[in-house]
Amino acid sequence: MSSPSSVLAILCLLCFLNGQGMIAKVAANSQVHIVYLGEKQHDNPKLLTDSHHDLLATIAGSKEAAYDSMVYSYKHGFSGFAAKVTESQAQKIAELPGVIRVMPSHFYSLQTTRSWDYLGLSPSSPTNLLHDTNLGDGIVIGLLDTGIWPESKVFNDEGLGPIPNQWKGQCVSGESFNASADCNKKLIGAKWYIDGFLAENKQPFNTTDSPDFLSPRDVFGHGTHTSTIAGGSFVYNASYRGLGLGSVRGGAPRARLAMYKVCWNVPRGQCSSADILKAFDDAIHDGVDVISVSLGTQLPLFSEVDDRDTISIGSFHAVAKGIPVVCGAANEGPSEYTVENTAPWILTVAATTIDRSFPTPITLGNNLTILGQAVFEGKEVGFTGLVYPENPGLIPSLAGECVNVVCESLLLNNTSVAGNVVLCFTTVASRTPVATAVSSVRAAGGVGVIVAKSPGDVLGPCSNDFPCIEVDYELGTQILFYIRSTRSPTVKLSPSATLVGKPVSTKVATFSSRGPNSIAPAILKPDIAAPGVSILAGSSPYDSFMDGGFALHSGTSMATPHVSGIVALLKALHSNWSPAAIRSALVTTAWKTDPFGEPIFAEGSPQKVANPFDYGGGLVNPNKAADPGLIYDMGTEDYIKYLCAVGYNTSAISQLVGQTTACSMVKPSVLDVNLPSITIPNLRENITLTRSVTNVGPVNSVYKANIDPPPGISVAVRPETLVFNSTIKTISFTVAVSTTHQVNTGYYFGSLTWTDGEHLVTSPISVRTQIIQYYTDGN
Repeated sequence: MSSPSSVLAILCLLCFLNGQGMIAKVAANSQVHIVYLGEKQHDNPKLLTDSHHDLLATIAGSKEAAYDSMVYSYKHGFSGFAAKVTESQAQKIAELPGVIRVMPSHFYSLQTTRSWDYLGLSPSSPTNLLHDTNLGDGIVIGLLDTGIWPESKVFNDEGLGPIPNQWKGQCVSGESFNASADCNKKLIGAKWYIDGFLAENKQPFNTTDSPDFLSPRDVFGHGTHTSTIAGGSFVYNASYRGLGLGSVRGGAPRARLAMYKVCWNVPRGQCSSADILKAFDDAIHDGVDVISVSLGTQLPLFSEVDDRDTISIGSFHAVAKGIPVVCGAANEGPSEYTVENTAPWILTVAATTIDRSFPTPITLGNNLTILGQAVFEGKEVGFTGLVYPENPGLIPSLAGECVNVVCESLLLNNTSVAGNVVLCFTTVASRTPVATAVSSVRAAGGVGVIVAKSPGDVLGPCSNDFPCIEVDYELGTQILFYIRSTRSPTVKLSPSATLVGKPVSTKVATFSSRGPNSIAPAILKPDIAAPGVSILAGSSPYDSFMDGGFALHSGTSMATPHVSGIVALLKALHSNWSPAAIRSALVTTAWKTDPFGEPIFAEGSPQKVANPFDYGGGLVNPNKAADPGLIYDMGTEDYIKYLCAVGYNTSAISQLVGQTTACSMVKPSVLDVNLPSITIPNLRENITLTRSVTNVGPVNSVYKANIDPPPGISVAVRPETLVFNSTIKTISFTVAVSTTHQVNTGYYFGSLTWTDGEHLVTSPISVRTQIIQYYTDGN
């Protein structure tokens, strides 16, 4: 676990890595490149790998040199390999017959209970999707993440039957991970991918301060946490820092889990694109039913056909094989155009809060009690001094702002902090100011911190003996005015309570990335929202926030496995549904309010009612998604039409698909992509778009259209009635849209709902009028 401190230790490490095929006689200026050969020409993995070595040998000079420089052979979902070569060698490989693309590898980063009851999947309910699918038994969830801590209680296999017959994967032993002992009938697959990372990483790795295991074992806790959420087994009476938070389990508690460790313990967690692509390739071969990916890249985004977006490439091949891929929207919110993983074949997830809060009483010396938010279950801090370390002589700046005390730069030299509670303010949304303030105050002998900040629900515990309580600016200002009103201000800090249900409201989290889609604005992203704030799940002992085997974490990384678990249940119930059908069912049945009928707000400055760019179709509603009535289906040909519609050339499309592909002479419209949503980013003249729906409800069904048009927008549907029977299962309809606005506008929102009196099949509509076009496509 620690960094090698001697030549012998280094040599031993290198010997171990050589078993992974990493020690190569390659040029010092070489780097990992991914050689993409497209669709497999046959299904014999050994012959494919041999052909990859033969191809590489023509450039490397010998079979031995080819073996030394090879990092991975991709031989299941598609054909290709990753190898460490120089730029000139990469160019020569690109010129060889049969080579579609050669691309340099790069890094991705991590995006980082009560929630299942909140979504209507309580095990105590006699009728819901959970029971209709035997808790997801027989389904395999694959996760690309940081690994897994197999000793966690959430991976017990009590009551599970044999491993599903379709499973062809395996557990791979490594450092502190014994495949035969650490895997079971719950954790049926565990592999690790480090060759691409080691070949490209320039940061110190596996040091005393940042240890890792050369195995599937998880140091971060991130992969253990996401695995728990998606498919963890039941653990009853879980407690976290003294807060009784009920049972912990996954969305599909009888599903099986397969971990593909692709991320390693360096700052922010680094995940090589070569390793990610190999993990996708293996997952497709192994027989997973759904792939969960809580990873993201950086803005601006690469296009879906860009060889640097290996999540897009790997997920395309998985979806083509009928495997849904669920990804996080990223944590760059609340700014617009920040959503990631935007390819239309990916199911992209935003993050919301749930109906749970942790009110923490702050009692001032004037007997006023204010409720802040914290995770604090230590001993009550009795009445003690309360201070606000004022800066002497505030100096107005040119921008009209005053230099004042902020949490991230506390000046404590002139303030008596020892034994006191400190108040500070911050405008920064991240956890950094809180951590900085706590560190400064503790070092000065303080006994607690009150942080005033923009409203938000992301709480990070300090410790049971040191409270850090968050309040909004309004409450923070009240506390400040009290401090300034008396010579000896005092305060009492009481332990947190756990409040669930009403009146706690649901909100899209501040950090959750927002639409519109910056690559193709006509493709609504995110698709759906799920709980991702203060989620309790299993973790690693190396996680500083873990207590009793569990940790509270927030992020779209936590929202993603919620949807992955639900997708697993839907796959168990509807094994013949395509990934697009599952996405459609989730989007068209989602809650537009919270489960209690109250509006869903989107956090930010200012807070507002959520719209499709915040949460897609809405908050995921698992039980309704099981019986959606109608679905908007798509297949590989539809995705190819999308790629043609947005203007990618046939060469780039062929490289992604893996075989020669030609677009039609008449360019298709991106507005006709058969999504369960309608997004028109540039409406000027009247337009008509087309959709098709397939009946998956009662054979003889009649649906009527109900339109809630966006303000100033006219929407007409033809036909207005859809009649299904035993011979007519799929029907197309048109939607005519026009605007009454005479100026450029922002987006307005509405909906189209098909109903048979029982089902409500709702598609969000988002329209922006653009009288003056700021760009054209040349047509």
